[in-house]
Amino acid sequence: MDMLQTADFWIGLLKIIWINIILSGDNAVVIALAARGLPPEQQKKAIMFGSGAAVFLRIALTVVAAKLLALSYLQIIGGILLLWIGTQLLGGEDDGDDGHDQNHGLWVAIRTILIADLVMSLDNVIGVAAAAKGNMTLLVLGLAISIPLVIFGSKMMIALMDRFPIIVTLGAALIGWVGGETIASDVALKSFVDANTWMHYVCPAVGAALVLAIGKMAASKKSN
Repeated sequence: MDMLQTADFWIGLLKIIWINIILSGDNAVVIALAARGLPPEQQKKAIMFGSGAAVFLRIALTVVAAKLLALSYLQIIGGILLLWIGTQLLGGEDDGDDGHDQNHGLWVAIRTILIADLVMSLDNVIGVAAAAKGNMTLLVLGLAISIPLVIFGSKMMIALMDRFPIIVTLGAALIGWVGGETIASDVALKSFVDANTWMHYVCPAVGAALVLAIGKMAASKKSN
């Protein structure tokens, strides 16, 4: 417990919390989009379970994130997954009337949150790990404190989406943008992207455009 009395410990903790505040914005958007179609009680469960599990997933990822990022094609697969998630969230899910369908919707939302957070957190956790400097207590404590921040951000986003529907479209575009960025960051494409720096902007833009186009088409078919 002596480490709790050192300035380095508290400075490190503040760094981790601050990094998570900065990096959790897109995660809050994903959680809000995944949970917004559920009944209020199911929304609370999806946000609580999804946010909590996502944070603990980040703790586990911290150990292997650098090694995973060095694998070719992994980020391409992850980016494609994000594009698919973005189109699904924008296209919307069919609402169920009975308890079974609602429970199914809850687990679909939690699964979506976990998959998206897994992909989006791979590079983020490296910054958190650097701030922790190998101190697992500091890492776990900092990420645990960030849970209420993600929950609050998700609830606020759902409220804003209900009031301003355009935010749903912008949120889906953000997921597509991150998906394009993730693909362009893959080790297998590094030399090509470095030689063509415009790819850093084109890939995210194409990702956002694809999510909006395919998502809107899916939503249009469901409404017909």
